[in-house]
Amino acid sequence: MRAFCAIRSGQQIPCLSKGLLTTPRTRLCFPERLFFCQAKSDDSGIDGSFSFEALPTTLLAAEKEEAKAVLTLFLKKKGLSNAIAARTVNKSDIFIDHLILRLHSIHKSRYLVGRELTTLEIRDVLIPYLETLAEEHENHIVDVVENFPNPPVKEKTAVPISQPNPTLDSKRLKAISRVSEIGPAGKLRPHILYLIELGMDLEQIKAITRRFPAFAYYSLEGKIKPVVEFLLDLGVPKSDIPTIINKRPQLCGISLSENLIPTMTFLENLGVDKKQWAEVIYRCPPLLTYSRQKVKSTVEFLYEMGLSAERIGKILTRSPNIISYSVEDKLRPTAEYFHSLGVDVSVLLHRCPQIFGLSIEANLKPLTEFFLGKGYSIEDVGTMISRYGALYSFSLSMNVIPKWEFFLTMDYSKSELVKFPQYFGYSLEERIKPRFARVKECGVSVLLNQVLSLSYSNFEKALNKKMKKMLSDKDELQACSSDGLQQDSVQ
Repeated sequence: MRAFCAIRSGQQIPCLSKGLLTTPRTRLCFPERLFFCQAKSDDSGIDGSFSFEALPTTLLAAEKEEAKAVLTLFLKKKGLSNAIAARTVNKSDIFIDHLILRLHSIHKSRYLVGRELTTLEIRDVLIPYLETLAEEHENHIVDVVENFPNPPVKEKTAVPISQPNPTLDSKRLKAISRVSEIGPAGKLRPHILYLIELGMDLEQIKAITRRFPAFAYYSLEGKIKPVVEFLLDLGVPKSDIPTIINKRPQLCGISLSENLIPTMTFLENLGVDKKQWAEVIYRCPPLLTYSRQKVKSTVEFLYEMGLSAERIGKILTRSPNIISYSVEDKLRPTAEYFHSLGVDVSVLLHRCPQIFGLSIEANLKPLTEFFLGKGYSIEDVGTMISRYGALYSFSLSMNVIPKWEFFLTMDYSKSELVKFPQYFGYSLEERIKPRFARVKECGVSVLLNQVLSLSYSNFEKALNKKMKKMLSDKDELQACSSDGLQQDSVQ
């Protein structure tokens, strides 16, 4: 099976050919990191590729629907009407396959152990990639999507999204050229060689420069090296440095003494655990580049929601991405939505802050409406989300619906899901189905939370206890019946 994939963040995928796809001047060019790649039909996926054949057909179909939904919302965000966005997506099957392959290459380990991706995880992979393509192709993004991987020869795009900026294009081309320049000694510039030694490759550095041209002009000794060494001293593994730089190249341009260290001190005073900086920075490299005002506005909102200073510190440590969400456009409307469901927003923010980055229209409302349509009340839904905030981060089509359909075969009342919404967090194939089959095999009745939440050994102990009790009750019933027959005989 042949497919097309992008290589980013130092990811290695076996390629059939490699190089820039050159085209006439009036023809679109794909970025240098796009290659023709082979996705082998090896179910293990251990060779670095990932086969569509390795996945259940229903899961693959659900993933494609998720990718289509993400792409549709992205195009609408870029200014396309509902009709044009839908038509573009419907004509882009090859590009959708390309997005799915990208998910597989980045989350290969998740698929190998049978764990499904949540909606939030899918968005976190696809949206930054789509943003990168939009930046690189500007008003040609519709053609890129519809004609992937062979863009048409056109003087103008049929659906302009934004006007090209000749000045910016010129700066970008000069910056990319500078990255590739060979000096008098026959070598690349020192800072490029240094980045390559860290584990980056030239194509990746070019891709970063294409997004952020100033990166090409950062000095080695004055900018890049001091920041990298500072990160290493914090405990950031060398292998993580390329990913961090790729996510936020601006980090290398920040002054340690004037910006970076004071910002870290400021965040530590807000409760960020200084012992976990390496993990915090890896999760959210932009955190240290945000303005003090942006951080303060988020913290003030969290206080307004009723969170204590201690809990705010824990949120910033565990989920630093919350700082990237707009208070007025994202956090406050989401808080109001959950409040309308009867949820304690402060508790939900503390337990599951990442769901506040989801779209109300695309992610939250569809899940609420799904449960309402199945006969649950608003109060039931509020209880479910209060007990298990991560529920709203799951994909409706590829996670919730398949598990709901199987739940209907399990002989439990619907109220069990209100008591134990964590059901949706377990793997259908690896946990739910095997455990329930074991319960049926033993012929006993076990509470849903015991079926799934217990460890394997404790689960087996619970089954054995139930079976012994069932046999004991049966023996006692038989004894009672026998005594009754004997008494009747005497009479």
